[in-house]
Amino acid sequence: MIPYKYYGLLAIVSLMWITGCSAPYAENNLIEEIAPVVFWSVDKGTEGKFKISTLVPPLIEEKKRFLSKEVDLIKQGGKEFNLIYYRELKQGQLRILLINEKLAKEEGIEKLINTILVDPDISMRVYLVVVRGDFDEYIINQLTKQENQDYFLYRMLRHYEKHNQGEMSIVNIHQFMKKLYSPLKDPILPVFQADKNNFNYVGTAMFRNDKEAMVTQDISDEIFQLLDNDHFLKVLAIPKLSISLGRVRSNIRMKLSSDYSSLSLHVVLKGRIEEYQGDKNIQNEEELEHFIHEIEVYLEEQTSVLLKSMQRLKVDPLEVGTHSLKPFSKQLTEEQWLKYWENMKINVDFDIKIQPLINVER
Repeated sequence: MIPYKYYGLLAIVSLMWITGCSAPYAENNLIEEIAPVVFWSVDKGTEGKFKISTLVPPLIEEKKRFLSKEVDLIKQGGKEFNLIYYRELKQGQLRILLINEKLAKEEGIEKLINTILVDPDISMRVYLVVVRGDFDEYIINQLTKQENQDYFLYRMLRHYEKHNQGEMSIVNIHQFMKKLYSPLKDPILPVFQADKNNFNYVGTAMFRNDKEAMVTQDISDEIFQLLDNDHFLKVLAIPKLSISLGRVRSNIRMKLSSDYSSLSLHVVLKGRIEEYQGDKNIQNEEELEHFIHEIEVYLEEQTSVLLKSMQRLKVDPLEVGTHSLKPFSKQLTEEQWLKYWENMKINVDFDIKIQPLINVER
């Protein structure tokens, strides 16, 4: 028999179970009457407003329609869309939040993302993307060319995230906010360029104090992929040296001096030569060794340029600051770390181990 003193506890647990299993308000979720949205695109509107847009309906045999509104609040936009469209928009299937670069640079995105984050209907796996250019123009133009463009955008981001292709920086809302609120870490987001006909990956946006501080592109972004993102690239093309390396994997070692005045960054790259359009005889062992050294020097120079840009703008997406953490000692404050980081001397050393394109004469 259960003692009387436990009856109150049982009653509370039962009440919690009952209330947890049934929502206080029943929502209408008939598939014929709702329109799940795949993306929100957010841009700066006029007079301090947001301009938000989306496509409806997704994934059913019905002509797509582009919706756009200028509003003061994000949630207000969702509500006003319902007043101009015959289906009720549902955010439970939201997969992408596209944020215009001007908004990310000038006003910051923390409040915007928090609005999405606290919505219990929205998954923590929503992808965040910074857009350079006019995304609305692109998506309207695609309506007549390719059906389900919104779903294809999601599949593209999902592909590069799931298989760690090392070609793009793909970030979801959980990953971004975790770094935003962590000391000694700065978040990143992918940047895409949009115009009437194209939606292309540009590089990686690095954030400082909630605002976009810099964007890595071309060889800088490829180096960033190897240093921090996936530590892998399918192809590392170096046009200046007329060579493409394939299946490149990196192993990174960082060592901070005890007084935080210098950092040693040692990068081991493994891969294979997949293309060479230069004049060197890379069949000759001695000439190949000399050429590999040339590649190492080039990558060391480019990496140093990238790191100096991060130091100048006080961004630390590589989480170098976390190497200052030691057991039983007081953690540096963010301000203290940035002062060290800004003035730190950095030594970069690449060690490349590659398979040649063809047999090498010894």
